[in-house]
Amino acid sequence: MARVGRFLFSAKASRPSDCSSLPPLSDSAPFIGQDRYVRITQRIRHLSLRSRVTLLFLMTGLIAALLLSSASYLTARSYLLQQREEIVERQAFNNAQLIRTQLRTRRGEAFELITGVRTESNGFAVLHLSPEDLYFSQDLLNTQTMLPTELVSATLQGITSRQRFSIDGEPFIAMGVSISEINAQYFEAFPLSDEERTLTIIGSTLLVGILVVGSLSSLVGLWVSRRLMKPLERVSAAASEIAEGGLDTRLEHESDPDLSRLVNSFNEMADAVQTRIEREVRFASDVSHELRSPITALAAAVEVLDARRADLSDRTQQALDVVVSQIRRFDQMVLDLLELSRLDVGITEVHREEIDLVPFITRIATRYGVENIRVDVLQNSDSVIKIDKRRFERIMANLLENARLHGGGVTKIEIESLPHGPTRVSVEDSGPGVAQSERVRIFERFARGSAGRSRAGGTGLGLALVAEHARAHGGSAWVEDATTGGAKFFVEFPEEKT
Repeated sequence: MARVGRFLFSAKASRPSDCSSLPPLSDSAPFIGQDRYVRITQRIRHLSLRSRVTLLFLMTGLIAALLLSSASYLTARSYLLQQREEIVERQAFNNAQLIRTQLRTRRGEAFELITGVRTESNGFAVLHLSPEDLYFSQDLLNTQTMLPTELVSATLQGITSRQRFSIDGEPFIAMGVSISEINAQYFEAFPLSDEERTLTIIGSTLLVGILVVGSLSSLVGLWVSRRLMKPLERVSAAASEIAEGGLDTRLEHESDPDLSRLVNSFNEMADAVQTRIEREVRFASDVSHELRSPITALAAAVEVLDARRADLSDRTQQALDVVVSQIRRFDQMVLDLLELSRLDVGITEVHREEIDLVPFITRIATRYGVENIRVDVLQNSDSVIKIDKRRFERIMANLLENARLHGGGVTKIEIESLPHGPTRVSVEDSGPGVAQSERVRIFERFARGSAGRSRAGGTGLGLALVAEHARAHGGSAWVEDATTGGAKFFVEFPEEKT
């Protein structure tokens, strides 16, 4: 009788692990803290509406796909293992029955009997005989030490049991059958590699499905967000057009009831704004026109008095000079108000034509009493641009007049054209400059800086007209400190140079 040596359990033998068990969660496992949650929430809130809608669809799709995939994977795993356990139990009992029948008459041939048992590929069987405490195996490498100790102990106590474990990372399921009639125990191990590969394929397929669902959810979210944003974009574009002077801009009718209410409310608001602005502009224009007649009459009367200046006393002549200057100032103010009214209502257009700024600015300065003014063209700059001549002359005249009245006179005029960008014209004076707190307000109507409040003359509308004419070109106007200590007024024209 061939016999494999007796194998006893030792403390040095490695204990196989149950592949079905999961490691417990540690109490010290990291969780998202409150501060991190707040930061994430703030970042999400700072996202655009389109990004948040897309992110919502992405998260919803991923969560739904993850839950469905998890349920599918667990169901498939449970089904495969249940089917496998049924096969294992049936085969193990059949082999144990065969061993019981043969051991009754051939107990001394235990090794030959165990080696004759048909097991699955990569599986193995172990036979234990009591009370001799002998183990017989098909392979010297596959001994009782490879089996889970809990399974062996339970089976030796007469309890038929089943347990999953692993050997060198390979999953197995073992069945222990107690054969009490012949005082023996039969163990058989079945590989689970096929089931593991099947579950791996299922898991990989579900993972790909999750990624596909996530991508599709993102695309759907992007499409939905675009559909949702289109009405808002049209509202934003219409509001921008109204802000730029297009008071007759209106939104088209929408078939959707919710959007229709939004469109109707916006159009009603635009109608009210247009009506109010037109009424105010018309009132300002009417007042300005009505003031022209008495101003003309006063000017004519003053001219009669001025013609007989020699007959007047010195005090009367001084009073007459004050009246003449104030009438001229009042007349200029009315003209400025009329011009602003036309700009507000948008009845004036920008007629661009190609001009060379250097000689044109020189002529304007001479016309307004500024002789021998420096007009510098900065390096790599071009002075030829397309611009509205009438509006540009008005801009330069007001800047020259502002420098004369409040800045101690013009010291320098510069022209700078940025590479592939706008053209800037600056007027520098020798005055006290403009305080930082006043550099925005000074371009408002009837606003005066500290230097303007301390000096007589001016209407308070000159710089406002500069800003309006610059804005009509799509440009802007601002003021900075000059290198000489005065103020330096800039006007930018973004039109492309020829």
